[in-house]
Amino acid sequence: MERQEVLRVELGILTREHRDLDEAIAALDVSGRADMLTLKRLKKKKLALKDRIARIEDELTPDIIA
Repeated sequence: MERQEVLRVELGILTREHRDLDEAIAALDVSGRADMLTLKRLKKKKLALKDRIARIEDELTPDIIA
């Protein structure tokens, strides 16, 4: 597999994981069963995933000099 293909696969996995975390946070928030520490940890993990997704997208997108 080429590096681009590996990055695309990883991007798909991270995107799904980010979406799953978003749904889990929303469900815990609505149910009111989660403590603030758990929500904070999940949100921090979600933000870290978002940063990794952005880095991979930047690497996959070629620089365009206008």
